[in-house]
Amino acid sequence: MAKTNTKVAGIDTAKATLDMAVHGRTEHWQVDNTPAGWRELSELLTAQRVGRVGIEATGGYEVGVIAALRAAGFTVIRHQPLQISAFARMRLRRAKTDRLDAALIAHFTALFTDDRPAPDPRFAAFALHLTHIEQLEGRIKQTKTFLEHQSEPRLRRQWESRLKADQKEAAYELALLVKALRQQPDLDRRLELLLTIDGIGLRTAVALVVGMPELGQISREEAAALAGLAPFVRQSGKWAGEAHIDGGRARVRTALYAAALPAAFQWNPALIAFYARLKQAGKSHKKALVACARKLLIFANSVLQRDTPWRKAATQS
Repeated sequence: MAKTNTKVAGIDTAKATLDMAVHGRTEHWQVDNTPAGWRELSELLTAQRVGRVGIEATGGYEVGVIAALRAAGFTVIRHQPLQISAFARMRLRRAKTDRLDAALIAHFTALFTDDRPAPDPRFAAFALHLTHIEQLEGRIKQTKTFLEHQSEPRLRRQWESRLKADQKEAAYELALLVKALRQQPDLDRRLELLLTIDGIGLRTAVALVVGMPELGQISREEAAALAGLAPFVRQSGKWAGEAHIDGGRARVRTALYAAALPAAFQWNPALIAFYARLKQAGKSHKKALVACARKLLIFANSVLQRDTPWRKAATQS
C-alpha cells in the first residue's frame, strides 16, 4: 500500500443514510440512501474533486449508490468488512460512529492501491435474480423439514401445497434466468462449456457463471480462494493445526459442494477415482468432498480458460 495524489473519499452505508468523508479533511456529509441522495452525493464528490471512493460492503445497501457513482465516472472500491475492521484494530481505534467510519474508510482507501476494473454491470441484475431463486430453495428445504415432523393430515396438505408452489416458482425463475443468460452470447458460451463437465448440472453452472465471472481469467489457486475452497494452514513454532477452508463466496461454494457428492459417486470418473484415493489416504468424507468441490472448480476454470469442452480439455491436461 502506498499513498496516492488522487483525492479520496470514504462512504459509510446504512439502510437509510450515507455518511461521506474526504481523506485529509475534517468535514462530514450525510445524504439519504436513495436515488436523489446518490445524485446529491455525486455533486458533493465532484465539488470536492474526488476521483476515488471507498465503500464497505453492507449486505446489499451499498449496491445502488455504487452503481450510481460508477455511472457518474467515479472509481469505486468495495471493501470487505474484514478489511475495514482489521484496519481499525491496526490503528487502535475503539470508538465507532458513522462519521468516524466514513473517515476510516477514506483513510484505508487512500492507502489501498489494488484498484480493479469495475465489474460487468450485467451481473447486478443476474445476481439479484439468483438470490431470489436461492431464497425459494431455502424455503423449499425448510418446508420439507416441516413435513418430516407433521403428521396431522390437514396441516400436511397445507405444507405440501406450499412446497409444490415454491418448487414450481423456483423452476420457473431458474428457466427465466437461464434464458436471460443465453441471450448474452459470451455468457451462453460459458454456460455451455461448464455443462460439458461431468457432474456440473444447469443449477451449478448458473451459480458459477453469475457468481464467479472471473473464472477462466485467474489461476486455479485464485479461483479456490475466491470460492472459499482453498485450505489455510495454521502453524506456529512447533505447533501445527489442521488446514481449514474459510471465507470466500458462500453461494459458489455451496453450489459446488452440493454438486460434488453425486459427481464423486456417480457422474465424474475423475472425481470418483480422486475421492477413493483421498479416502484410502485416511481423509474424512467431508474433507474428501471439499477437495472434490475444489476439483470441480478447477475443471470449470480450465474449460473456460481454454475455451474448450471438458472432454477435450481433460485429454490436454
